[in-house]
This record gives sequence, structure tokens and C-alpha cells, in this order.
Amino acid sequence: MKNSIKRDGSPESAWQHGLPSVTTTRPSKINETVYDCLVVGGGITGLSSALLLRNAGKNVILAEANTIGFGTTGGTSAHINNFADTTYKEAESAFGKEGASLFARAIAEGQELIKTNTATHQIDCDYEVKTAIVYAEDKEQVDQLTSLFAGLATVGIPARFTDTIPVSIPFKKAISIANQAQFHPLKYLRGLLKAYMAAGGNIVEHTRIAKVSTENENHIAEANQMTIRAKNIIYATHMPPNINAMNLVCAPYRSYVLGVKLQSGEYPDDLIYDLEEPYHYFRTHTVAGEKLLFAGGNDHKTGHEDPEKQIADLEKYLRKHFYISSVKYKWSSQYYIPVDGFPYIGQLPFTAKGIYCATGFNGNGMMLGSVAAKILSDLIVSGENIYKDLFDPCRIKPVDSFKEFVSENADVAYHFIADRFNIHETDSLKRIEPGTGKLIKVEGKKIAAYRDEKGVMHALNPTCTHMGCIVNWNQEELSWDCPCHGARFDIDGKVLTGPATIDLSQIQE
Repeated sequence: MKNSIKRDGSPESAWQHGLPSVTTTRPSKINETVYDCLVVGGGITGLSSALLLRNAGKNVILAEANTIGFGTTGGTSAHINNFADTTYKEAESAFGKEGASLFARAIAEGQELIKTNTATHQIDCDYEVKTAIVYAEDKEQVDQLTSLFAGLATVGIPARFTDTIPVSIPFKKAISIANQAQFHPLKYLRGLLKAYMAAGGNIVEHTRIAKVSTENENHIAEANQMTIRAKNIIYATHMPPNINAMNLVCAPYRSYVLGVKLQSGEYPDDLIYDLEEPYHYFRTHTVAGEKLLFAGGNDHKTGHEDPEKQIADLEKYLRKHFYISSVKYKWSSQYYIPVDGFPYIGQLPFTAKGIYCATGFNGNGMMLGSVAAKILSDLIVSGENIYKDLFDPCRIKPVDSFKEFVSENADVAYHFIADRFNIHETDSLKRIEPGTGKLIKVEGKKIAAYRDEKGVMHALNPTCTHMGCIVNWNQEELSWDCPCHGARFDIDGKVLTGPATIDLSQIQE
């Protein structure tokens, strides 16, 4: 089966550009086989897990709802760094010095797995070792930087203060951290796919797992009139599908990336991060022979801000500090922030034994997704891993995280109720311009309406099929996004990303 490189949004990311199609073959006798593991999700976590398990001699099948690399891996900014969005000082405060040290070790292990896979499988993915620069622009940020520096020292990561940074932005203090890296995430993913298929791994694409039951210690997954039986299941989908415990402890966020060409032709060679809120980050990558500056940031909760404004603000910020000749790419992607700062990797709470999840990677999905694959493969093969307890999804949350837990879920409750009163009752379908979408109310009926460029109306029931919140329009990605748990749907109501597994229902004019 031929696949074009697609992703869960409308604008093309730089990673999609120019990649040839991939061929996968649906295995025979799926219904007659009991697999050692079903891996759900074809991103970096899923493919890394499947490859590790296959190399350990397990009979594995990977099911992807769309195509390989469709989700967040295809939308990342692809920084590989050993310092996390949850700082080591924050980690030490919540989980103690030993917990912070283990967290640093886990991130380094994920970092190393990417490097090792690249070398072992000879993956041409533009992998380059880099130095990271983090800078502060005011006194408050200097205090944050000092804390970051101290946290790095606590867990044994070398860093030093520097008097210069490679961008023309005024700053008060900066540190440099050696031995970081960057890569092309979809080229890397395709390399993992090639290695997995060569090892005899099984793949089914366009297969959304909608329901799982358990019988005689075997899990039975149902999708597309297909049944897959497996002794273990790994949900490598960020948020596991349908209603589950992870909905309460992870919040969906979107992050934006621009790929721009600079008038000067001079590009920084480092990975660069500021300490603004939300922060910005920069790096250089060559795409189709053209050197570009990638800049990301302006993160916010999914469905809570105007994506067009976020992209415009990011471009405005860039033009303030760089002479830009053209904007070549602009896109966004989704990730989940955990309530207590650490990812949730292991047995999915309140499910049958042998059903695992990996979520809550914050903005560090390339490293944490990779180490999650190692943790989950170890748990399936031997039942043990050094990070098993630290990242256990069933862990008791630290007291300090309880306030954040209440805040995030109060926010969900607010949108569940309040959004029902924000639909524009006076607007009519005729007022919706081509290429735009809007929540409206017509003759007492709530409608999520989008008029395409040809003038054809796509009208949907706006109630999210996951837990009943009202979706919001995302003009940048041409999608309907749920502000509660991050489910996303295309203009025809088809599920783009979970936890929803059922499409929005269509309304006929």
C-alpha cells in the first residue's frame, strides 16, 4: 500500500517536504494470531517500542489510525536535549534528589537511544550534535536561569556561563550546555520503520483501535471490522483512547513552529532557548538544500486561544529580532503536560493487566518517547525497569501537584458548561466566508460549520464524542479542537487525534 506523508493538520511541516512514499504490507491471518504485543500508534514511541520488542523476539503488530508519522512526531521542532521543561529543581522539589537524578538519567537514555538507533540502523536523518544556549533577558529570568543552572549541577549535567549568544537579542545572562543534538524526525521514523519491517514486524495502517476487551488473559482490540488479539497492548498515542484515568492528569497543549529564510544568510549553529512565558526556541536546519531558521513557541492549551493570532504573534516576535526574507513553513503540533511534572509510563490504571500507556511528555517527546519505549519493552519482556516506579501511571501525586490537578480539571468543567453559551445565535450559515469555520446556532440547533474554498458547507454536531465538551475552530490547522482533553477532528468530522474514537456526526443542510 502506497502512503503519502500526511500529518494531523492542514499546513505542511518542513519534515513532510519532499519525502517519498512508504510501502507497508498488511499481514495475513491477523484474526488467527495471538500477538505478544499490539502497539497502538505509529510515532516515535510506538515504532521504537515495536522495534525493541521485535528485536527481543516478540511477535508484534503495530496499528496506526492513519499513516506512520501522522501525529506529533511529524510536527515536533526536533530538539534533542538533556534538560527538560520540568526543570531538575522542580523535579527535586516534587520527587526528591534521587527522583530528579533518575529523571535526568531517563532523558539521557532517550537521547542516547536516538543516537544509537541512528548509527546501528544507518538512518540518514540529519542527526547533528549541537550546543544548547539558554539566555535570560531580565532580573526575574536571571533568577530562573540561576535555578536552572543549579538544577543541572545537582543531576551532574555540565553547563557553563557564557558572555555571548548567537542571536542579536539583548540579554543579561546565558549558559551553554554541550552534547545536545537535532535531527529530522520523519526521516528517523522511516529508518525505524525500515528496521522494524526488516526484522519481521507487522503493521496495519488506517486502523483506529476503538474498543478493547479482555478474555482469558488475552486482549481483544477491535477496529475497522478487524479483530487483533494480543497478550499485551501499548497505547503510544499520547492520550489513550476513550475515557480513562489519564484524562484527569494530563492537559493538551499546542505549540507553533515557523521555518523562515533570513536575508543575511547567516544562521545560528546552536540550539537556542529564551525564558519568556511562553518561551521561544530557535535552531537551523537545511530543507531541500535550503538553510532555514526554525523558531517555535507561543504554546497554549488546545482550543483555548486563537491559533491565527498565535502564529501572527510568533512571526511578529521573529521579525523584531531577525531580518526575514520569507516565511517558508508554519505549523503546530500537540503534546500533553502532566500534572506533577513527570510522564506517565506503564500499566494504564483501572485496566486489565498488560495494557500500558505512555503520555505526559510535556515538550520533550523525542527523548521521553524514546525512553518510554525502552521502559515498556522491558516491562513486557522481564517485568522490570529502573524507572518503573518513578513514572508509574498509578503513582500517588505529590501534594504540590494537587493545586495544579484541581486547576486543570476545573478548567475542563468550565468549558464543559460555559462553551454551550458562547455559540453565536445570530449568525447564519450564509455569513461564513469560504475557507473559514465557526460555531453557530441555527433554528435552535448548535452547528460546527466550515465553508470550503469551493463554497461547499461542512456542518457538524459540535459536541466532542469523547466526553461531551464543545469543540472550537482552529483556522491554522483547519480542524475542530476540543478544549477539554485535546481530541481533534477534520472538516468532515473525522477523528484526527484522540482520545475520541468516534467521528463528529454530520448535519445535512
